[in-house]
Amino acid sequence: MRGTLVLDSAGLSGYIEGSRKVMLLIDAAHEEDRGLVISAATIIEAQHAKVSTARMNWVLSRIRVEDVTKESARAAAALLKEADLHGHRCAIDAMVAEAALRQPRPVALITSDPDDMSRLCGRSVDLVAV
Repeated sequence: MRGTLVLDSAGLSGYIEGSRKVMLLIDAAHEEDRGLVISAATIIEAQHAKVSTARMNWVLSRIRVEDVTKESARAAAALLKEADLHGHRCAIDAMVAEAALRQPRPVALITSDPDDMSRLCGRSVDLVAV
């Protein structure tokens, strides 16, 4: 594997909906032999009444889902503290950032929140806004 593409909830939603931009990024990641990853917390954030369960399950079968453990939660909390962000508003972003920072480099993150993600990930992760 030569790097990783991480999806936040906007990236996962784009994959589920077949967004042209997201699908092009995912296709490029496959061609470059990059891993495709989400945080388990992203599943919760992306789920809503209009999401097809079958489509969600199909997409999740093609993505590596990183568990949220006590250790990863503590690391995410430390990222929030370092970035001077509040857990209530940015908790899931912090879990996504923590998962991204653990992946094989180079890492790109598809996100709808490049401002907070840049504060959480620093320069270690390339951000792709959607």
